[in-house]
Amino acid sequence: MALEEYKRKRDFRQTPEPPPQVGKANQNRFVVQKHRATRLHYDFRLEMDGVLKSWAVPKGPSLDPADKRLAMQVEDHPVSYFDFEGIIPASNYGAGTVMVWDVGTWQPLGDAHEMLRKGDLKFRLSGKKLKGEFALVHMKSRRPGSKGTEWLLIKHRDGHVQPDYDIEQYDKSVLTKRSMCEIAGDKGSAEWESSRKAAARGGSSKNDWLADTIAKVDARKAKAAKQSGNGRKAATKRASTAKEQRASAKRTPAKAAASSRGTAVKKNSSRKKTA
Repeated sequence: MALEEYKRKRDFRQTPEPPPQVGKANQNRFVVQKHRATRLHYDFRLEMDGVLKSWAVPKGPSLDPADKRLAMQVEDHPVSYFDFEGIIPASNYGAGTVMVWDVGTWQPLGDAHEMLRKGDLKFRLSGKKLKGEFALVHMKSRRPGSKGTEWLLIKHRDGHVQPDYDIEQYDKSVLTKRSMCEIAGDKGSAEWESSRKAAARGGSSKNDWLADTIAKVDARKAKAAKQSGNGRKAATKRASTAKEQRASAKRTPAKAAASSRGTAVKKNSSRKKTA
């Protein structure tokens, strides 16, 4: 049954990941999620048959055809995982930070089901970062103990090739513009919100999930800015008080000296009158 393996590996009372629900319509979307779990890797997912067909790519996808990236096929994920970005708590499967590294649509270059069955899936990506033609090729030769899940993700030669592609230059979420460190430091990222539009459908609602995500991030930024502003005001007030205290401390000896001089003058005047 679809998503059984996904469900078996997770305790949804603890993880903020979305529940295992099969989608009713395909929009041929794809997502790449940067995932700092036990080891840093990238999860490459293609929407197909109401789920996200998924591969873990240790070094991440590349726009250089010379890079043949190992891609380990993993369990299907629900389509609501498409915009999951946050923190999977410790002691849960896949514990660590997840970033939505790239999103877009994909187009199979032939019969997708037949190509997947034969182990040679060719497709075209139209994403924010990844563009052009790619192939997922199932590796026939297997290592001892292999489960037969090894594939290669390869970029085809076209107008989108980038020789010596460096994936580390692109370390911001396409949804929230946050870095992995910023996501990891956000406690709110560890909460799954069931009211989120998980599987957008139709032209008008297609970007609702993105608008909701951006609105929440803006709200967090506004709150942080307000707290920062209050902190600056308090610091300014403390500095002003300290300045006044220092000025007062400087004035006090001067006043005391002046008072002493005034007293001395009065005494001298008094002695003169007596004489």
